[in-house]
Amino acid sequence: MSRAAQRSGATPSKRLAEDGDICPVCKSSRYLNPNMRFLVNPECYHKMCESCVDRIFSHGPAPCPIAGCRRTLRKAKFRKQTFEDIQVEREVDIRRRMAKTFNRREDDFVSLLDYNDYLEKVENFTWNLINGVDIEETEKTIAAYAEENRREISRNESVAAQEAQSRKARAAEELELIRLRREDARREDELERREKADMRRGIINKLATTDGDAASIAREGQRVVLKKSLARRAAIDKQRDNDPFAASTENGEASSGLIFKGLKKWVPPAPEKPYDPFGGWSVENEYFVLQDHYDWDWLSQAQTDIRHTAGGYDVNDYCARALCEAFSGFGVFIEDEVAGRNVGSAPSIATAAAAVTGSEKPDVNMDDIF
Repeated sequence: MSRAAQRSGATPSKRLAEDGDICPVCKSSRYLNPNMRFLVNPECYHKMCESCVDRIFSHGPAPCPIAGCRRTLRKAKFRKQTFEDIQVEREVDIRRRMAKTFNRREDDFVSLLDYNDYLEKVENFTWNLINGVDIEETEKTIAAYAEENRREISRNESVAAQEAQSRKARAAEELELIRLRREDARREDELERREKADMRRGIINKLATTDGDAASIAREGQRVVLKKSLARRAAIDKQRDNDPFAASTENGEASSGLIFKGLKKWVPPAPEKPYDPFGGWSVENEYFVLQDHYDWDWLSQAQTDIRHTAGGYDVNDYCARALCEAFSGFGVFIEDEVAGRNVGSAPSIATAAAAVTGSEKPDVNMDDIF
């Protein structure tokens, strides 16, 4: 026995029991059986060895053999313990079950505050189950909620499964695209090495059979190889462009008493409308029509004068601006404005018209395009 063990007064069997290496049912030790596996059941989280599980629960459900535990266990629910601390194991299972039942999203609520209130209620239920506070009432409320919102829960599960499948498919496509690019790069490097070797052999053979200048022969060979390389890369880029891998509830308020405020009523999404970059505003001119050509000598000279066209200036912009300024006074009535000044403290016609216009639908005609 080590000195630390002697000082602590702990025997080897006691230390093994504290470390969790002794089965509480058959008292078998991992020290004598290194291959012994411990299993737990989510019903009570009492740990026992695999041999005891096979011996006790092989013929059907049976009560837990741990003293004081009266729960009925089944062999199918026994599993290997994931975390070393059994309390952490139990909390993870509870949170996983709660996340499966309360799987609403932020999009299901009107505001972020309602969604946070929903999360707070779910966390309160989770806290009660973890710490053993009002377990029967909490379980009854959760069961009633799951029964009343079965369709919403199933729909959210299917949406989450589709999103996970889409992420998996995108990841697989990205991996396949990376593999294809690596294969293309490897083939391209191999072709370049072959072309360089063929160029060297061709230059050597040409130098051996002709009396020309060696430097010119070498430059000609390099020129041919460069031309072939550019053509091959253009073909590869075109193939990559055509590569398919590169394109890459109701409110829930019923007899359960569990009410979540701010839930939206689920409606199927409407089909998307055509994209309108102006948001419904019209940019067509109401009082004039801009022509493509005006028979005026100054405009004809300005269209060919480099002093005007060098900076990208278009003479049609000048014509549009001139016409806009010429017709900008249409719709303004000076007589009505002057008559309104003599009324006294009464608002002018223009002010009243502006107030009426502001309360009604705004004018969507925009003549000034600048």
